[in-house]
Amino acid sequence: MKKTQHSSPFIYKLLAGILVFLSMFAAAMVLGAADITVKDAWLALTSSASGDKISIIRDIRLPRGIAAIVVGAALAVSGAIMQGMTRNPLADPGLLGLTAGANAALAITIAFIPSANYFVTMVACFIGAAIGAILVFGVSAMKKGGFSPLRIVLAGAAISAFLYAVAEGVGLYFQISKDVSMWTAGGMIGTTWGQLNVIIPFIVIGILISFFLSRQLTILSLNEEVAIGLGQKITQIKAVLFVVIIILAGASVALVGNMAFIGLMIPHIVRVLVGTDYRFILPMSAIAGATFMLFADTLGRTIHSPYETPVVAIVSILGLPFFLIIVRKGGKAFT
Repeated sequence: MKKTQHSSPFIYKLLAGILVFLSMFAAAMVLGAADITVKDAWLALTSSASGDKISIIRDIRLPRGIAAIVVGAALAVSGAIMQGMTRNPLADPGLLGLTAGANAALAITIAFIPSANYFVTMVACFIGAAIGAILVFGVSAMKKGGFSPLRIVLAGAAISAFLYAVAEGVGLYFQISKDVSMWTAGGMIGTTWGQLNVIIPFIVIGILISFFLSRQLTILSLNEEVAIGLGQKITQIKAVLFVVIIILAGASVALVGNMAFIGLMIPHIVRVLVGTDYRFILPMSAIAGATFMLFADTLGRTIHSPYETPVVAIVSILGLPFFLIIVRKGGKAFT
């Protein structure tokens, strides 16, 4: 009976989240510079009809919409995992060196392996994300009590600045700044089906693994001593979750570039709705993150149509005040 009391309300919230997500997806297919109707979108998605408007949906809006979905879900889930693992309310892939590391690795790959295909580029981003995170946590651990939220964020800011400088330096020295900027502009412009075919399996697998370990993550987020007392192999669990974070953050940077604050905002908002159980937080974060990225991308395409407003700018405008509120409240403003 206790299980029913907890699961039924969550099911309703999950269904409501899915409904909002589907509505936002429909809006993303219809809204934009081109005059597309709901009927056009429906025909493009459900039939073999052809035409200019159908092609716009299938070749431009649909792939970038799917890119927004998978990246939003990946960043939100990775942020939730980081906050749970570190018990740090300010944890976010963009704030703790992962995206900066992936960005630096991307620049180095373009400079030294210009013929690298998309898979090689993505693997480089994975490696870069891992190095960025290791550097941040290594610097934080240099002093006793170094894993405090503030010290980790400060280390993240310093390491991120260094890695972004490395990327800029490589870009300027090898005269590939334009190529690097095209990758790291923080948007879904130009996303192709080939890129999605490479990237989606990694993101889906990473998210599914996180769902599988959600119960262990809940215990870990409360108290490590309790987790050990309950027989949890916390070292192995942390290692797997760390790999999942690297996969999700690295794949996101490889697809759309730098995108901060999503992994910070979405888990905090979701906790207000579903509580502190990561069996509920992770799936809800995936849906909310996907919905938010669809909203940001659609807003970027329509706010100054036919010109595009960078999605990273929209996300930052929304995310920075949220970050400052959390800092001011000590991480408890939305929990």
